[in-house]
Amino acid sequence: RSNMRVLIVEPGQYPREADIDGSLDTLQHIVGGLIETLYPWEDRAVLICNDEGKLMGLPLNRSLEDYDIIAGTFFICGLGDEDFCSLTEAQMEHYKSKYRMPELFFKTPDGVKGKPCSPSVYRLFMGQPERQRSEAEHER
Repeated sequence: RSNMRVLIVEPGQYPREADIDGSLDTLQHIVGGLIETLYPWEDRAVLICNDEGKLMGLPLNRSLEDYDIIAGTFFICGLGDEDFCSLTEAQMEHYKSKYRMPELFFKTPDGVKGKPCSPSVYRLFMGQPERQRSEAEHER
């Protein structure tokens, strides 16, 4: 299985590019469990997230268009003829821009709404994301 270039989007963080192998183990490791594939766009890109993210109580991450919210870490990759593949440069730039800002979510009379914010504001309201917490403890 060859490597592919993907965009990883973690709660409270700016998105980051990564080279990953396309094994099921790797995909599940990134999202922290069983994968769910979503095809919300028409440009042969796929969003892969944790199938049980909301049930597991993972932190809300980003709004998906105007109809859903993804919980937990997700990533975006390309869709080849028979398998997942690297994003094109144009897709990478498009999705980096689309998901650049972390979102804080609030309950409103109209349902849960997201508001873009910086990672530092996110940490202020939500606490440190798990990845940074473990890195901070490791540095002690």
